[in-house]
Amino acid sequence: MNQVRPRFSPRRRGLLAAVLALMALIGWASWQGLAITRGIETRDMDWNGDGIVEQREIWEAFYAVTAERSREGGRECTTFRRYRSGEVIRVDCRTVFETEDAAAK
Repeated sequence: MNQVRPRFSPRRRGLLAAVLALMALIGWASWQGLAITRGIETRDMDWNGDGIVEQREIWEAFYAVTAERSREGGRECTTFRRYRSGEVIRVDCRTVFETEDAAAK
C-alpha cells in the first residue's frame, strides 16, 4: 500500500545533526576568541617560541590559545593568551599605513 516516506532518512538526519553540531562548535570557538577563528597563519602558531611549529601547537589553536586584536592609531596588535589561565604567550604588533582614500572615509 502507499506508505508515506519520512521527509529525512535516518542518514540525512545524522548528517544534518553533525553539520549543525559543527556549526555550533565553530560559533562557540569564535565567541570565545580561539586563535583558529582569527585567521592566524600556521607559521605564527609557535606558542613555545622555539622557532618550530609542531603539530601539537597547531592543535592548540583549536582549544588552548585565544587571539585578541587591538588597534591604536596605525599600530595593530594581536595578543595571544592561554585560554584557561589568561597567561600572555606573545604579542605581535605591526604598523599599518593607510592610503589617502581610506583615511578620507
